[in-house]
Amino acid sequence: MRHEDTGTVPETDTDLTLTERVAAARSLLADNTERLAATAERLRTTRSSLASGRSRRELLRESAYARLRAQLETMPVIEQAKGILIAQTGCSPEEAFALLRQASQRSNVRVSELAASIVDRAVTKGRPRPAEPPG
Repeated sequence: MRHEDTGTVPETDTDLTLTERVAAARSLLADNTERLAATAERLRTTRSSLASGRSRRELLRESAYARLRAQLETMPVIEQAKGILIAQTGCSPEEAFALLRQASQRSNVRVSELAASIVDRAVTKGRPRPAEPPG
């Protein structure tokens, strides 16, 4: 077994001078210190996550759950906007969503926000205007 693998300095190697052996020992000490520091940091991170009671898996699951909830909240307005586009253009549902997505990317606005503005305009357009007072 090589000395580098075991983390020891050769004691019986007569080809090395005392200075070379000290230098080799210092190098091994520095390597071991770095590995120990990295291991200690991983241990601190693990202890911290355990102390908070939440594992990485739980955090990822909660993040995925939050994304799904956001999708569920925005889905009705997107579906309404798709329906409006289908009625106005005669396109398929897939084409309507592609139109929404393309317009969203061009204008740098989220699809849900763009869909909400389309629905708002359609609702506002369909309302009768208040009668002007005779004057």
